[in-house]
Amino acid sequence: MQAILEQIWRESLPAAAAGKLASYIPALTQADPASLGLAITTRDGQSFTAGAAERKFTVQSISKVLALAYVIAERGTATVFSRVGKEPTGDPFNSIIRLETSARRKPFNPFINAGAIVVSGLMPGASTGQRIEGFCDFVAALVGAQAVVLDAAVYQSEKTTAARNRAIAWFLKELSLIEGDVEETLDVYFRQCAVLLDAVQLSRIGAILALDGFDPVLQRQMLATGQARLIKSLMITCGLYDGSGEFAFDVGIPAKSGVGGGILATVRDRLGIGVYGPALDERGNSCAGLEALRRLSDRLDLRVL
Repeated sequence: MQAILEQIWRESLPAAAAGKLASYIPALTQADPASLGLAITTRDGQSFTAGAAERKFTVQSISKVLALAYVIAERGTATVFSRVGKEPTGDPFNSIIRLETSARRKPFNPFINAGAIVVSGLMPGASTGQRIEGFCDFVAALVGAQAVVLDAAVYQSEKTTAARNRAIAWFLKELSLIEGDVEETLDVYFRQCAVLLDAVQLSRIGAILALDGFDPVLQRQMLATGQARLIKSLMITCGLYDGSGEFAFDVGIPAKSGVGGGILATVRDRLGIGVYGPALDERGNSCAGLEALRRLSDRLDLRVL
C-alpha cells in the first residue's frame, strides 16, 4: 500500500499546476499551491502517508460533514431534516437562487452553504463559545486528539469577507430556519470552517465512516450506524459541490471537499482517504487531490458505483 500511495502521489503532483488558490478568503492564499498530501487508514487501523499528509489546513466545507454528524447525534435526524433537504442542486456551493425559487423553501442539502448554516444554528449551547467548544470536542474524539484548534487568521479573513453568506443567513432567518441571532450562527459557521486538521486525520474519519461509525484505531463505535450511512449517502450525491455527479461517474466513492484543499473520502468496509492539495479547480475542488483519487480508485478498485 505504501509503495502504491507514493507512486500515485508522484503521478498526481503535476495536476496542481492547473489550479489556483481560493482567493475569496484572502488568508487561504498563503498556502503553497504545489503541495499535495495523501493518507489512507485501513479497516485494521493501519496508516499510510505520502507528501504533505501531516500539514495542517483549515477544513472549510469538510466541516459540514462533521457538523452534520455532531448535530444529528445531539438533536436527532428528524430535527435536522425538517430544516434541510437531502437532494443535490447542481449549483455552486454558495448559491442562493434555490432558496428563492424552490417550493421547498429550505436548503436542498446540508453540504451547500445555506444548509450548513442551518445545521450550525442547531448546535447545542447557550453561546457561540459553548457551541464551537462542543463541536471541537466531537471532532477531536473522532481523530483521536486531545483537542483541535482553529486558525484565527483564516477565521477572521472569512468573517470579514462573508457578504454572500450573510445574505444567505438573513434569507434563512426570514424563512424561520434560523432561530437565534444571525451573526452568532454565522460566527459558529466561520469558526467550524477554520478548524485545523491534516490528511492523516481526515483519513481516520473516512475509515470510521467506512466501517459504519466504528473506529478501527480505538476499536469502538464512534457514530451510530444509521448516522454514518446517511452521511455517506449525502457525500456521494452532494459532496463535491456542482462537480458531485462527475466525481461519482469518474471515481465512484463518497467524498467531501473543502476550499482549503482538503478532500475526505471513504470506501465501505475497506478504508478512509484524506487528501490535501490547495490548488483548486473552478468548482472549488483540489486539482491534484481529484487526480489522486481517480488514480487510487482505479489502482485499488475502490468504486462502489
